[in-house]
Amino acid sequence: MFRRFLRCYSTLTKDRFPEIKRGNYAVLQDADVSFFEKVLNKNQIITDADEVDSYNKDWLNMVCGYSSIVLKPKSTEEVATILSYCNDRKLAVCPQGGNTGLVGGSVPVFDEIIISTSLMNKIIDFNSLTGVLVCQSGCVLETLMNFLQEQGFIMPLDLGAKGSCQIGGNVATNAGGLRLLRYGSLHNTVLGLQAVLANGDILDSMNTLKKDNTGYHLKHMFIGSEGTLGLITKVAIQCPPYPKATYLALLSIESYDTLLKVYKLARSNLAEILSSCELMDLASVEAAKENLKLSCPLPDAPFYMLLETSGSNGDHDEEKLSDFLTTCMDQNMILDGLTLTEPSKMRALWSLREGISSATKQDGYVYKYDVSLPLEVFYQIIIDLKEHLKVCSDMKRICGYGHLGDGNIHVNITSAEYSETLKEAIEPFIFERVSHFKGSISAEHGIGFMKTKYLKYSKNKSEILLMKNLKSLLDPKGILNPYKVLKD
Repeated sequence: MFRRFLRCYSTLTKDRFPEIKRGNYAVLQDADVSFFEKVLNKNQIITDADEVDSYNKDWLNMVCGYSSIVLKPKSTEEVATILSYCNDRKLAVCPQGGNTGLVGGSVPVFDEIIISTSLMNKIIDFNSLTGVLVCQSGCVLETLMNFLQEQGFIMPLDLGAKGSCQIGGNVATNAGGLRLLRYGSLHNTVLGLQAVLANGDILDSMNTLKKDNTGYHLKHMFIGSEGTLGLITKVAIQCPPYPKATYLALLSIESYDTLLKVYKLARSNLAEILSSCELMDLASVEAAKENLKLSCPLPDAPFYMLLETSGSNGDHDEEKLSDFLTTCMDQNMILDGLTLTEPSKMRALWSLREGISSATKQDGYVYKYDVSLPLEVFYQIIIDLKEHLKVCSDMKRICGYGHLGDGNIHVNITSAEYSETLKEAIEPFIFERVSHFKGSISAEHGIGFMKTKYLKYSKNKSEILLMKNLKSLLDPKGILNPYKVLKD
């Protein structure tokens, strides 16, 4: 029997969550490894204990499986052969991209076989006339961004984890990012995809047309499915032209009510050139300053708004932004503000916003929540949590930041080390409040493993039943990313 010495230095998921029981799946045998060695080259299979462990743990060290093997296919056909075999043997698998998720969706819960897409990293085609990029699912987002910039285009998706996240994982979790306000979600920009089903069948929906109204749009089932319905191997995505003029403004604001007035004015006055609108509270900025030694060019204030404009006419855009800022100042809506056009300074300011996630992690342990809320109560969740958790001595910091333009706030609560008491105080309180405000318990990171029992706060019984029926239809043996999204 295939065995190895386990070297996982995080608490195993099965020990932290003993109520979750391993499904009735087969256990990996020597004969299984021998089969994979016939399908893949030696450098596409990892069985070394230390190497495998890095694939077993998530970025936040919240969950840790004990898989003994990582398979790294290079083609759709190799994925199909692997899944067909695993389905026949009833071997559970865990698809994994860049492993940057925050809800434990990309790592094994028990001993599932890890299928990494990192070697499926080819750019297949780019059409400069239509702006459609076709690539394999393992392409790193930043690599695609750099490639497109050379062609005079940009990715419609920009994330803080762009240096390591992969486009297939982005699509599988329906990632949002910094510019969803301008370009829409991946449901809008992904034109087609290819996915391998549990039984090894290849679903080829690699459409590259902007309009195709022929029957069901099957691609939408896989966007946001988190690897539970099929493993995405290729993507066709619509990419907009690179803007000729980009401006970045940072504003400091006294109250959230005033911030909403500024946002409303920005939507009206900046209109078609507004590409991003981000919020950072003081606690978020302080975390980046203290833990990452980053600087904020404006004095301390309760709230900061980061506005980006992108357009084709610099003079026109500059005039619109100037008029907007003048109105804000004349109406005493902002405490202070600045605008930037120099790329290096803009990157430095973006690094402040994008560094908050890493900064809070350095406090010790961070409880991260990614929720959507109506703008009127967007920040109320932070206020409610501060009041609710004020008796928790374990808490070190609570902060809120995120994509004001699409109603997605990231809630980060930190402590020196993991505290079950603090975790129980946060959950399910935060999800109950989100449900009360008619929000979504997951805005862009998915449900994964950590939120399965809270899905009911965002989906009703009939929706969950239909989701289960789809799962049963496409993956009747349940081998694809088990224990994720849907509670068994």
